[in-house]
Amino acid sequence: MSDILIVDDERDIRELISDILEDEGYTTRLAGNSEEAMSEINDEPPALLILDIWLKDSKMDGIDILKTVKRDNPDVPVVIISGHGNIEIAVAAIKQGAYDFIEKPFNIDQLLVVIRRAMETSRLRRENQELRRKDVQTAEMVGNSASFRAMLGQLDKVTKSNGRVMLSGPSGVGKEVAARYIHAQSNRASGPFVTVSCATIEPDRMEEVLFGRETPERGIDPGLLEQAHGGVVFFDEVADMPPGSQSKILRVLVDQQFQRVGGTDKVRVDLRVISSTSRDLDAEIAAGRFRQELYHRLNVVPVAVPSLAERREDIPVLASHFIETLNKTQGLPLRELSEDAVALMQTMVWPGNVRQLRNLIERVLILGDGNGPIEARELPSSEEGTEDSDGAVLSGTLATLPLREAREVFEREYLLTQINRFGGNISRTANFVGMERSALHRKLKSLGVVTTSKSGARVARVEQVEEDAE
Repeated sequence: MSDILIVDDERDIRELISDILEDEGYTTRLAGNSEEAMSEINDEPPALLILDIWLKDSKMDGIDILKTVKRDNPDVPVVIISGHGNIEIAVAAIKQGAYDFIEKPFNIDQLLVVIRRAMETSRLRRENQELRRKDVQTAEMVGNSASFRAMLGQLDKVTKSNGRVMLSGPSGVGKEVAARYIHAQSNRASGPFVTVSCATIEPDRMEEVLFGRETPERGIDPGLLEQAHGGVVFFDEVADMPPGSQSKILRVLVDQQFQRVGGTDKVRVDLRVISSTSRDLDAEIAAGRFRQELYHRLNVVPVAVPSLAERREDIPVLASHFIETLNKTQGLPLRELSEDAVALMQTMVWPGNVRQLRNLIERVLILGDGNGPIEARELPSSEEGTEDSDGAVLSGTLATLPLREAREVFEREYLLTQINRFGGNISRTANFVGMERSALHRKLKSLGVVTTSKSGARVARVEQVEEDAE
């Protein structure tokens, strides 16, 4: 795109600039007043705006147009034309976000140098947007389990709306991936996706980071909300947002505008808001740490992201996905997974959820000594990992029980683990443990193990029964 909009109230000036630029291969549009200029910009934002600071017989002067363009189309570079030797106003325009200024009467060579630099800036900004969009689109949703499909169905229902979404779930389950999926599938996919890491931003800097700063010395430094204009802002771990900032964000959600720190102008933004939390926000509200009004504004569409323990069936496909991704991005070996490695991973404890699984796969690929299948011996035998031993060590509980009771405890825990591993599928569990389906049903009943539905998946648990009084 090489479209340049030239705005000047002097016909001879705008036509002269147009002729010069068209000789250089650019496409131009012309406007003689603010009404024509805003109409052209609203029809199709140009790659570059050349703007006279003084416009006769117009409702808006050049500074007013500049402010509007930088608010609604911040990626469009603006070159100011300044006459009458009024350098002070031109410098003020730079502080309002103009790319550069040219003083009348201008030198053609100087004009072309500034235009080429500004067009290069425009090109780089467009490429940066394309890269951001590709990054969003690579946030793939991977899984086949019932609980995962149930969540994906909810996400698909909200992608085309503008409703605010609250993603909840333990740390590491992939809440940001879900947020990026919503953005990539929405009509805002061409806009930015901006993450606000509420837990990592210093409380005394939160407002400057969110709203930006305006100073006489440095001009305008846009904040994250301004950068997200036209796209999505993602409040990651919103429960960690300082109380003072919560009040101001609430006003932004109501008014769709705010003031930069140190500024006086209202900045209007068009945003879709997605939030995430790993905390119980009802408890945070009860403790006075989170504003109830903000919660109701953000929690329009609540979506629970399941833990890895609720979707153990997805562990093999997730692990394979991470192997492929790490091969493409880091050049790590493209290895397969052995059946024993898959079985062990599906029975492991995953307090860090999907993030922990990815880290484990990366570690195995880095430390592995070959390109063959990943074996179970390469995986840690517990969350922390244990040293190899030739002997078996009983847990403290089992070691104190008679053989019959210890066997019953072991069978119960073993079958609970296998049923949950296979998502509550009794047939697949029976096939793996080497029992007939009917025999497994009888064994489960004798051990007090039942399967219940949770988040779209079948989950095994121990049925509490009263013991007969003797």
